[in-house]
Amino acid sequence: MPTETFEFQVEARQLLQLMIHSVYSNKDVFLRELVSNASDALDKLRLAKLRDGGLDADTSDPHIEIELDREARTLTVRDNGIGMSYDEVGQLIGTIANSGTAAFLAELKEARDQAGAEGLIGQFGVGFYSGFMVADEMTLVTRRAGESTGTRWSSRGEGTYTLETADDAPQGTAVTLHLKAADPENQLHDYTSVWTVKEIVKRYSDFITWPIRLLPGEGDGDGKGDGESGTAPEPETLNSMKALWARPRDEVSDDEYHELYKHVSHDWRDPLETIRLQAEGTFEYQALLFLPAHAPHDLFTRDSRRGLQLYVKRVLIMDDCEALLPPFLRFVKGVVDAQDLSLNVSREILQQDRHIRMIQRRLTKKVLSSVKEMKTKDADKYATFWREFGAVLKEGLLGDPDSRDALLAVSSFASTHAEDEPTTLQQYVERMKDGQDDIYFMCGESRQSIENSPHMEAFRARGIEVLLLTDPVDEVWVDAVSEFEGKRLRSVTKGEIDLDAKDGEQADEEREKQAEEYGGLLGWMKEQLAEDIKDVRLSTRLTVSPACVVSDAHDLTPALENMYRAMGQEVPATKRILELNPGHPLVRSLNEAYREREDHAPLVDTAELLYGLAVLGEGGRPKEPARFVQLVAQRLEHAL
Repeated sequence: MPTETFEFQVEARQLLQLMIHSVYSNKDVFLRELVSNASDALDKLRLAKLRDGGLDADTSDPHIEIELDREARTLTVRDNGIGMSYDEVGQLIGTIANSGTAAFLAELKEARDQAGAEGLIGQFGVGFYSGFMVADEMTLVTRRAGESTGTRWSSRGEGTYTLETADDAPQGTAVTLHLKAADPENQLHDYTSVWTVKEIVKRYSDFITWPIRLLPGEGDGDGKGDGESGTAPEPETLNSMKALWARPRDEVSDDEYHELYKHVSHDWRDPLETIRLQAEGTFEYQALLFLPAHAPHDLFTRDSRRGLQLYVKRVLIMDDCEALLPPFLRFVKGVVDAQDLSLNVSREILQQDRHIRMIQRRLTKKVLSSVKEMKTKDADKYATFWREFGAVLKEGLLGDPDSRDALLAVSSFASTHAEDEPTTLQQYVERMKDGQDDIYFMCGESRQSIENSPHMEAFRARGIEVLLLTDPVDEVWVDAVSEFEGKRLRSVTKGEIDLDAKDGEQADEEREKQAEEYGGLLGWMKEQLAEDIKDVRLSTRLTVSPACVVSDAHDLTPALENMYRAMGQEVPATKRILELNPGHPLVRSLNEAYREREDHAPLVDTAELLYGLAVLGEGGRPKEPARFVQLVAQRLEHAL
């Protein structure tokens, strides 16, 4: 059959020009695409042979070959798979002209930036033609298994392509790229370099089922063979073909898993835990996940790289797919191998893909259940995990309501119950005193600062357990989680807390008597300190300190206000409440002085001092430190 020349359609020509002047920043992916096509052809041949045992096809050594010629500047990817007939070449290679190209170009015009354009290329898929990113001309020679005549296709990407028969074509497909000159500034590498090709194959196609062999020749600088024996050098297999996630657990050693972890995480230490998952049914995928033994240094850095490696049929398509796990599991490393995703799927599409969302939910559930099992069976390993990643895991209590119960089940917290052993919420509830309705907690910078806080005095005196929360994220999630198993979570520094409420009428009568006795002082102090506080009241949480400041039940705490301001968010200052301990000698003396004197002006400094002491007692800073120091110095002077 004579050579025939065909014109690409207008839309296809535009798309070809787009590939030639590629918006892809990573041009290495062309080799991934060609190797993936070759792998698919071998898969199809295996299936065809199973269905038709009489098929005249050679399946004795299925493989993929890469051949480099530095002088001619060519790269050839060859397989001995299913191949294509003359008509199939026109249909399959010509699909660029009828596979949504018009829709692609329409959306491309709307893409305002380079990242958007690159994402669209990934969405619509132009795998074979990605070769034009690095080549001036592409030639394809193929013969379908079971047929005797082959086909040669060729194009320079300039609007036309040629088709002709090729009688000498072997079974399978060979794609030869006539490479452009290397241009490192534009990420166009020298693809006749053996090192470059090896690195790309290792990175993207290491777990392909079939051997990928690099033929010795002009590209490796040593194509002379063995001069003494006269034998030609053997082809070098570039990929390991070890998809550990696809092999049964009992066939893989821990050392092999650990090596894979080190490869994907760039961590030199062994992982803390290995998690396997295989999903079958309408959407099949396999996952091999690792929990690190140590938190990375950039765990809380905003622009840190995170995500799992995403494979499609053992071909790496994304090195850090963030959509596969929620942000609070960003420390998890590993791979996911899906069977039914497109090779050219973009990050934008992944975020919207229902299959990806389904994988994320399943992986999240699996990781949390593995942590729960670790917590039950290996306390030391769990303690290591929680020490390294507890703070980031608690972010999920705020951002992922669907996982909240599972997260609470694996969370543990420092507590006044034991200095060295953290507690779970379940254990706290089991230890609650008779009549106790709430789970009490306090946030602070350290265990020591919380335990020494005036807010803890009544709880310590009554032996009521308090959770000690010292991670910055604790300030936030406690507002999102209102209860656990019907028990309210309550801050000991917010709202009115009456631990004497169940002491009966005698306690009520005592409080009424104190309210009447101190009513005048409380009203007067509220007026004097109106710039700083919203109210003054008697406290039921103090036993030793004279005063403390608390927030209203639904107000932001000072620490949370500072956190928002540090993030650039304007937050109006919240006035707090000053609580006085009616049993403290200083407060009693101040009340007596107030009731006995008509002129209360000399007491103003004492009121300011009392408020300043309360602020200092919780680790805060007086509004005017210099004035506070001056008042203290004056009082000390009078006392001597």
